[in-house]
Amino acid sequence: MALSRAERCLALLLRLLSRACLALLALLPPPRAGPARAAPRAVPPPRRALLLLPARRLAELLRARQVTCVEVVEAYVERIKEVNPLINAVVKDRFEEALQEARQVDKLLSEGPGDDCLEEKFPLLGVPITVKEAFSLYGMPNTSGLVNRRNVIATSDATVVSRLKQAGAIPLGVTNCSELCMWYESSNRVYGRTNNPYDLQRIVGGSSGGEGSVLAAACSVIGVGSDIGGSIRMPAFFNGVFGHKPTTGVVPNDGQFPNAHGVRTSYLCTGPMCRYAEDLEPVLRVMAGPGVSKLKLNEKVSLEKIKFHCMDHDGGSIFVSPVDKEILQAQKKEAQRFTDLLGDHGKPVWPLWELMKWLVGMSSHTLPAIALGLTEKLVNLNVSGKAKLVSMGKSLQEEMEALLGPDGVLLYPSHPTIAPKHHSPICMPFNFAYTAIFNVLGLPVTQCPLGLGSEGLPLGIQLVAAAYNDHLTLAVARYLEKAFGGWVLPGEV
Repeated sequence: MALSRAERCLALLLRLLSRACLALLALLPPPRAGPARAAPRAVPPPRRALLLLPARRLAELLRARQVTCVEVVEAYVERIKEVNPLINAVVKDRFEEALQEARQVDKLLSEGPGDDCLEEKFPLLGVPITVKEAFSLYGMPNTSGLVNRRNVIATSDATVVSRLKQAGAIPLGVTNCSELCMWYESSNRVYGRTNNPYDLQRIVGGSSGGEGSVLAAACSVIGVGSDIGGSIRMPAFFNGVFGHKPTTGVVPNDGQFPNAHGVRTSYLCTGPMCRYAEDLEPVLRVMAGPGVSKLKLNEKVSLEKIKFHCMDHDGGSIFVSPVDKEILQAQKKEAQRFTDLLGDHGKPVWPLWELMKWLVGMSSHTLPAIALGLTEKLVNLNVSGKAKLVSMGKSLQEEMEALLGPDGVLLYPSHPTIAPKHHSPICMPFNFAYTAIFNVLGLPVTQCPLGLGSEGLPLGIQLVAAAYNDHLTLAVARYLEKAFGGWVLPGEV
């Protein structure tokens, strides 16, 4: 579609502003080292072997009583206390409650039925998890980084949280997100900023950034995330872990703030984030509940029969960064193998007024949230343009479904760049387009890590299938984990 002269001028202005922002960021002096020693670049690697086990293996050891649940929870509590001062991912813990629940698990295991019965009834028995703070977890804050909600405490569990607890999982606490889950850097005025375990000067992504960070730092086994424009997949990519955005409408979104309304309900998805690919499927089964049958997870997948499609980029745009060469190289290696809301409690917020307040340091909102609010106001003024975009999305969805069919998987970049430095996203605000397109299309996507690049930062790829073919992307993710090594310990390079 050709751009008008006014649109070309606006695009040029945005590009110049972006370059100016990046130039200014480059001129900023690095943080000064303390008098005793320089600040660490990354979190230290975990020392306890218990912290390196997938959820499935951990549950097996617990059922076999080869380790106690109290030992497991204590190991994770110790790890969080060790590294959370560096990454600021867990914003409120429930360690005492978790240890009490661990003691109850140990009692059940000492008195209860056989292993098979327990596995069927409690597939995640004793497994430590963390939950994105935007989801209700009883007794925990539920602010989504909004200052107006800083005193809000959840009085119930979100549906997926309840299902995970019923399956035996033990929540350790809630993790940070961007303000109102509206940006791809997890920073807000309630909890501050979350840092990347591989490089503390880098972002963790958003909005489920706390989950990505806490998983990569070996502070949790499983994470609960939500994704409306890449909010599971970007944090999973930047932090080198696995994340799955299910086919739209299967896993319930109930119990999170803000929840989606109107057309957004077809974009928002709740899904699992894990360090290990083998854990995605069992966690997804629990999260989906009765709807899991739609996802064909019981069907066996033959990788030899999958038709792979590969795209290096989205065709290029003046609004989006070009894809890093290192990301493309990692994707090509893989392809070769495969040739084979801003108000609360009814209070209206005016984005333009908040922007003016922000300029003089008086707004309680972050700049990205204000900017996105302004953008939404402008989009809503153009009713015909908005309808045209919806129509284009529907047409593209039909084309993608036809291309992928029942046995196709698309390999697509997760993001144009590796994890950028803090504040950089504001200079290229549309880079999330690489993930958001699949929210619009409603397709299932698994984010898969592909090792570390030359700067010691995670690389990765998105695996996309037609609707309800989640089983295909999950199977390919398990294969790639074996081929490329999956999650890599932070702090070792």
